[in-house]
Amino acid sequence: MKTENPNQELEEKIQTIFEENDENYGYRRIQLDLKNKGITVNHKKVQRIMGKLGLKVEKFTRKSRRYSSYQGTIGTVAKNLIHRRFYTNTAYQKLTTDITEFKCSDGFKLYLSPIMDMYNGEILSYGIHMHPTLDFVMKPLEDALQIVKDSKYRTTIHSYQGWHYQHRNWVKTLKAHHVFQSMSRKGNCLDNSPMVNFFGLLKQEMYYGVALRTYVELKRDIESYINYYNTKRIKQKLAGMSPVQYRLQTSQLAA
Repeated sequence: MKTENPNQELEEKIQTIFEENDENYGYRRIQLDLKNKGITVNHKKVQRIMGKLGLKVEKFTRKSRRYSSYQGTIGTVAKNLIHRRFYTNTAYQKLTTDITEFKCSDGFKLYLSPIMDMYNGEILSYGIHMHPTLDFVMKPLEDALQIVKDSKYRTTIHSYQGWHYQHRNWVKTLKAHHVFQSMSRKGNCLDNSPMVNFFGLLKQEMYYGVALRTYVELKRDIESYINYYNTKRIKQKLAGMSPVQYRLQTSQLAA
């Protein structure tokens, strides 16, 4: 006589969460997702069940050339106002930006320029283009400035010393909106580790370990991933919530 599995329902839920998140969730994040759904279970039990079901994060990282638009001092080089003080308990107070590069199967390159809120890691705006032009970074800046225009405190936006961020149009736009400008020290990626970490996460979860895609396919998948990252991908440091969920909940508590 076949013995009934007392964990069958839990196993099905764990399997569903794992598959819904493109097999990127480990046992700790799945435990948080279960908790958000009202299911309290020890993380070791989740780990055992995942082992039984053969659920393992298989995606891997590989080295890729880091894109750099640094061309020396060609405009304004701002002081490093952030000084690796990435934490803030206020939305829209500290933003950061950078550019990363992807190879495509059709011979093109794809460039991504997001603007992130350090408060919750949310991507407020982003640009995607085949060429790293000035307009490519100015459009997401303008979009982000509209979002933060009514923020409680004056906003600071942090970047590295690429030519885009030294350009007079970038500097002038920040001054016009009373936004402080901050820059990393030359060649020091740890000065902007929140954005570096996001790029690493994005590439690990949806770029590395799979076949190259065409520019159009990759653009579509990055847009889909950013939406997933903002609205669904939970973080331990955000009390098991996604960036948007965390911002909405904390804003309600502060109201």
